[in-house]
Amino acid sequence: QVQLVESGGELVQPGGSLRLSCLASGFCFSGYYMRWYRQAAGKERELVASISPAGATTDYAESVKGRFTGSRNNAKNTMYLQMNSLKPEDTAVYYCNVRLGVDYWGQGTQVTVSS
Repeated sequence: QVQLVESGGELVQPGGSLRLSCLASGFCFSGYYMRWYRQAAGKERELVASISPAGATTDYAESVKGRFTGSRNNAKNTMYLQMNSLKPEDTAVYYCNVRLGVDYWGQGTQVTVSS
């Protein structure tokens, strides 16, 4: 079955960096767009980044443009989100997503940006 497992979230100071990973299985990873979403406490889940199947095209939310970079390694069935210049407002649970007719989600990884 489809599985998405995120990792890499932790507590980091403002201005710091983190790299999140999403390990996928159960489908043809290289054939699909992959997405990163986040959900802050009390807010709706929002799209952060999307990455085309070959990784050639990426799109970002305005709030993270220039700071976050999405990438993928299709040989490892893994997607990444490099987050730089982190701000307290980036604090959220980050989820990876794939749309295979229906949406599949990982369990999420907590990112907390605080001094």
